[in-house]
Amino acid sequence: MNFAATLLQWFKNNGRSLPWRETNEPYAIWLSEVILQQTRIAQGMSYWERFMAQWPTINDLAAATEDEVLKAWQGLGYYSRARNLYSAAKSIVERGVFPTNYKDIRMLKGVGDYTAAAIASFAYNLPYAVVDGNVYRVLARYWGITTPIDTTEGKKLFAALAQNLLDKKNPAQYNQALMDFGALQCVPNNPNCNECPLQANCIAFLETSVSSLPIKAKKTAIRTRYLVYLYIRYKDRILLHRRERGDIWQGLYEPLLIEFSEHAELPSIIKKANLPKQTAFRLAVKGMKHVLTHQVLIVDCYEVDLTKFTTIEKYSFIPEKERANYPASRLVEQLYEAIDNLK
Repeated sequence: MNFAATLLQWFKNNGRSLPWRETNEPYAIWLSEVILQQTRIAQGMSYWERFMAQWPTINDLAAATEDEVLKAWQGLGYYSRARNLYSAAKSIVERGVFPTNYKDIRMLKGVGDYTAAAIASFAYNLPYAVVDGNVYRVLARYWGITTPIDTTEGKKLFAALAQNLLDKKNPAQYNQALMDFGALQCVPNNPNCNECPLQANCIAFLETSVSSLPIKAKKTAIRTRYLVYLYIRYKDRILLHRRERGDIWQGLYEPLLIEFSEHAELPSIIKKANLPKQTAFRLAVKGMKHVLTHQVLIVDCYEVDLTKFTTIEKYSFIPEKERANYPASRLVEQLYEAIDNLK
């Protein structure tokens, strides 16, 4: 039995039952792919169901506001995915129909080679091979490929191999089989090779190099940032700001933020905040560590009650009871919880 046939047989017995696999509606499939780009299925499922319930068609999503979409996305992280999804939905509605070929799908905002291939094959059964982390791992191990997957050479090599192996008559099921095989059988750590149907011809297994494949050439530099949030309250209102372009969490709301080059003590914070004298600062969070893909954030948060109204450029006071209506990062949600626990 060849590689494709073995995978399809395995998939028949072990494949996951997922709601977006029960339809060929491109909107539902596209939404699932965007959600699952950086999210595990266990977490992403509820978000997909929530989006589909709130915006059952692409026209419904396009008619929403960006704040509504970001609020529904809250907790998933990588918020550029939500902004791109919303922007692309509006452009699709403007053109009148969801694109039906790979080239046009690929041109949608936020859609890369993998997502375009997934939508093209799953929605239209077009012969385009998907190449994600699971696929890289299965192919690298089975063929014993040591070319780094994060190089131009590696990306071209794996894309060509995946396309060559694709079952052209049944690309949707084959792609799903290969992805599930990587997610369930050929897992990153300690895969159960003894019960693997591809074991007999797997070069990594035969050469005992399973744990070292696939190979990455680059190590991402991790940046540490020191952030101080001031939860400023005046009577029944709090000060919030919508984050702008050029940094993490674009479009999300947060309290007053001051960034330092190292951990800052309260006198330095008070000086930089430049608030009215006699303003009381109450510590809510000290040295919270929040890890992102390429950054580590060390966060302090203070509750600040103003006795005198103060304006701060680019920040606005909103009723505190309406705070939940403003989409925020998971970090800011945690700060809110800490502030609430002070009461």
